[in-house]
Amino acid sequence: MDTCMKISMAMHTVPPSVPESYKCDARQRAGHQQPWRDAGLFSHVDRDMAAGEDEGKVRATLAVTYIWEEEEEEGEEEGEQSTLWLLAGQGEYQELTMDATSEVYSGSRKLHEEETAEIPETAHQISTDSWFQVGFVLTTGINSAYVLGYSGNVMIPLGWIGGVIGLILATAISLYANALIAKLHEYGGVRHIRYRDLAGFIYGKKAYSLTWGLQYVNLFMINTGFIILAGQALKAAYVLFKDDHAMKLPHFIAISGVVCAAFAIGIPHLSALRIWLGFSTVFSLIYIVIAFVLSLQDGLQAPARSYDIPGTKISRIFTTIGAAASLVFAFNTGMLPEIQATVRKPVVENMMKALYFQFTAGVVPLYAVCFVGYWAYGNKTSSYLLNNVNGPIWVKAMANIAAFLQTVIALHIFASPMYEYLDTKFGIKGSPLKIQNLAFRITVRGGYLAINTLVSALLPFLGDFMSLTGAISTFPLTFILANHMYLVAKKDKLTSAQKLWHWLNVGFFALLAVAALISALRLIAVDSKTYHVFADL
Repeated sequence: MDTCMKISMAMHTVPPSVPESYKCDARQRAGHQQPWRDAGLFSHVDRDMAAGEDEGKVRATLAVTYIWEEEEEEGEEEGEQSTLWLLAGQGEYQELTMDATSEVYSGSRKLHEEETAEIPETAHQISTDSWFQVGFVLTTGINSAYVLGYSGNVMIPLGWIGGVIGLILATAISLYANALIAKLHEYGGVRHIRYRDLAGFIYGKKAYSLTWGLQYVNLFMINTGFIILAGQALKAAYVLFKDDHAMKLPHFIAISGVVCAAFAIGIPHLSALRIWLGFSTVFSLIYIVIAFVLSLQDGLQAPARSYDIPGTKISRIFTTIGAAASLVFAFNTGMLPEIQATVRKPVVENMMKALYFQFTAGVVPLYAVCFVGYWAYGNKTSSYLLNNVNGPIWVKAMANIAAFLQTVIALHIFASPMYEYLDTKFGIKGSPLKIQNLAFRITVRGGYLAINTLVSALLPFLGDFMSLTGAISTFPLTFILANHMYLVAKKDKLTSAQKLWHWLNVGFFALLAVAALISALRLIAVDSKTYHVFADL
């Protein structure tokens, strides 16, 4: 079995001939006047010279590949070191010794796998974004206008103790599960730029289709929720100035759908968001700061409020399970490989930096508005916090408009896997402004969001959608599959205790997913009896 070792080099000047004293392991071919051009050495140098590079220069991105046979030859002892003379400095040669257990070897092999990982075909951009930009994409997702609903949809069913502990645990286990997925991004020497690609590579074709179905449902439900949120924000801004009931929630949902479609047509892919992520951060800060300050002000002035968990014993059981599903929904995207596909190399290390950013600095605004909102209004907290706050009309209007605009941007993030699939399938390449490409986006993306908008207006029960999404797809994609895929991929490297740990996670979250699904369906059934379709909530 051949093993490749790559050692990074700075820019060096390669002399026109290599001295006789240049030597390498006895098994390396000899007799070449330019050993760096030998098979296995500087395998990319020809490509660079063909592009106009001087033969005497070696780019910093190049590396030496040293190939040897791993099978022991007669007389060798296990762990025997191999010696390779490498270029160092300006034309100097330096002796390097290494074996299969050395730090140089492990780091070099890691670099080799990073450089040679196969990238599947896609119409969208790959490896163009910094970890910081990707971190902001993730943070934009968790600090979307959904945070304005967690005080009512999570804290009321769980109470103070259950809500605080639940949020902290959900943060920790979500970071852990996402880290497992991130570490499998280049498993098997292939970059898995889609969640379904990773599942298909590990399990086979059926798993590919099943995972794609789960992911599609997950993202469709999230996008439906975003359009409901955008409609609620627009309605809340409207009634501040004209509460005549002439415009109802379904009307605002329809307007939101049109605006989201226009944005989707104008932004061709996820990496193109760039400056819009900055706007998204500003919009998030506006509605989070306003909701926090006005809630704090109301809480300081309000009389004592109740924090008792409402409902009968049976209903509390279902609402508690539903709130647990909403908790995991809060921190997880269900599309981590698609987001990781945009990050620059080294993709695993950079993605881990983005995840650490998301689950530290990124969760602070969510915690702040969630806890203060519940503290201020108790079990009377609305599922859209800005409906509770008191303050100047212009301030509340600004918060609602900011929530609406940020929701439009956030929806584009969660719709991007569907857009990437359709663009790649139909071969949409070249300038985004080409008439053909524009017409495709108008027709396909506009049609997709039209269906989302219809479902949003038909069943505008935001809390129920959060619970159902968590049950149907977030639990399976983020927790069950993540643990099992890691177990299958790393089975030869895991101890018995580690394998048991992953199996316990799979079983626990599978049971929780079933319970959450039953709870969410019950909540939707109850609300459907209380409210008619196209309800004006």
